[in-house]
Amino acid sequence: MADSEGSLLVLGLGNVLCGDDGLGVVAVHELERRYDLPAGVQAVDGGTLGLSLLTLFERRQDVVLVDAVRAEAPPGSLVRLTGDDVAPAVRTRLSVHQIGVADLLDGLRLIDAYPRRLVLLGLVPETMELGLERSAAVDANLPALVAAVAAEARALGHEVTPLPVHAHHEADPRGLFDGPVSLRR
Repeated sequence: MADSEGSLLVLGLGNVLCGDDGLGVVAVHELERRYDLPAGVQAVDGGTLGLSLLTLFERRQDVVLVDAVRAEAPPGSLVRLTGDDVAPAVRTRLSVHQIGVADLLDGLRLIDAYPRRLVLLGLVPETMELGLERSAAVDANLPALVAAVAAEARALGHEVTPLPVHAHHEADPRGLFDGPVSLRR
């Protein structure tokens, strides 16, 4: 999809090799698997790429970052930060890649490409240790995070709709991603 005025970038961040740190990447892949994303919405696995992601922000008015977020809350808690609250949250170093996210936001300001609306959605991690497994607390709330990202996209004016259950249920036989949404504001 070509970048276009008014489009939404949903950017999953994190390192899937470090436990809960990879939850943003997993959430974006689940969003693509479970929802029909219209032409104006682009979901991207940004991993730990930092400044190399600058070009993705060209002409974006709305950006939703999805990542592990340090907060004074139990592991797995849903966190939503907006606007000026996002940069300080990514400056409080949680993992190696977040320094790259802070630099990315600074770079966007320098080139006058900072999005009109910036949202950070994530879960409080329990473990950032080397390993492919996420904690039970994060896995249990990953469905709520994916649903919250879809709800945020809709709140920003984008027609993000769930795909029929049969389109994704086979890959998720336990129905882990069909739970209710709880979004703290």
